[in-house]
Amino acid sequence: MDPEAESKPSVYEFKDLLSSSFASYLEKSRNIGDQVKQHSLMVQSAAQELLSIIALASMHSEPDQATFTAMVKPISDQIIAIQEFREKNRASPWFNHLSAISESIGSLGWIAVKPTPAPYVKEMTDAGIFYTNKVLVAYKEKDKTHVEWAKNWIAFLNEMQKYIRQHHTTGLAWNPRGNPVSRGSLANRAGAGGPPAPPPPPPASFFDDISANGADRGGGGGGGDDDTRSALLKALNKGTEITKGLKKIDPSMQTHKNPSLRSQGPIPYKAPTSVGNTAIKPVTAPSKPPKFELEGKKWMVEYQTNKKDLVVNGSEMSQSVNVFKCKDCLVMVKGKVNSITVDSCSKISLVFDDIVSVVEFVNCQNVQAQSMGCVPTINVEKTDVVEIYLNEKSLKAEIVTAKSSSVNVSVPDKTGDFVEHPIPEQFKSIWTGKGFKTEPADKAA
Repeated sequence: MDPEAESKPSVYEFKDLLSSSFASYLEKSRNIGDQVKQHSLMVQSAAQELLSIIALASMHSEPDQATFTAMVKPISDQIIAIQEFREKNRASPWFNHLSAISESIGSLGWIAVKPTPAPYVKEMTDAGIFYTNKVLVAYKEKDKTHVEWAKNWIAFLNEMQKYIRQHHTTGLAWNPRGNPVSRGSLANRAGAGGPPAPPPPPPASFFDDISANGADRGGGGGGGDDDTRSALLKALNKGTEITKGLKKIDPSMQTHKNPSLRSQGPIPYKAPTSVGNTAIKPVTAPSKPPKFELEGKKWMVEYQTNKKDLVVNGSEMSQSVNVFKCKDCLVMVKGKVNSITVDSCSKISLVFDDIVSVVEFVNCQNVQAQSMGCVPTINVEKTDVVEIYLNEKSLKAEIVTAKSSSVNVSVPDKTGDFVEHPIPEQFKSIWTGKGFKTEPADKAA
């Protein structure tokens, strides 16, 4: 690796990350042995490739899309190989171990995610936790090596989220003062004693799918880099689904060997894009005019975008505040009001004083809330990525969550510094003879 690249904070801090919990995960994998060890060697190769990409980005400015696709191809190949290893070993006694890695290894593909790579890694982590919890339950009283293995892997993913938030907040960070990455620099990297050689490439349809999806989404109107990145990520996360539905054909049916076939036959079937599309759609710009006014006793803050100066002056305890479909806004509620409801908002920051009844968040993404006074109840429902800050007056608040993920509550310690506490997302229920007793599951975190 280039010594200059090694001096970059984004590079040496990622190297430090690989030498902590990730190194412990590799060590425990070696101790367990068998297919778990084989799998970990593949994961180690993918992590080294990720480090190589981060180092390259620290020295160069962002390349064109074709070069970027070539740049991430080795790691996408490795991720697919890791996922296929699990599929080939479904009868393995280590299936839960292999599944924990296979379900969450897509997190290494955060380099292709814009503008929220950290929440993407969180989603991948949650998928892996389902299986690490199975490992914890199976080996909790039997073998601590497996317990530590599970905890080390999840710790690595959690540490990577923090690393991304610090160095790659909105996507892979490039060096604006460097030269664009070229095919030549990629070749030099591969020939300069870089990471281990990647596994054999996946079927050609993998990158055909990337190209086709990018073209369809771009629509000829400049959907461009972000659309192709999305297509790349979508294809990358398919894993073994890529090869399903394919059938073998003999040479007589192959058009590249029989040019006369190219003008014959029906047009290939293309599935409607609206059917079975479960991808999360990004929040779009509001279609209605923004509103900020008091209607009766309710403050209506609606369809606001990129507003950092939305201040509600609550003059009566009977007044309530309704924040609806706002994006990338800061809302400050001064004075004492009855309640605050934040509905269908994205990247919203809320600061409030005293609340009579409740503050609730429904159908939101990327929420920050800070209490400056007293609040009896905070409800969080169908909301992802929530950071709540309580002051000393609001420490008795009840926090109720449902169908939400990545909810963290920070409270002040004796020195006044905030300490973050995650709210459990998974629970286990045990039949007591009279009813079910429910408590947070023992998580690998």
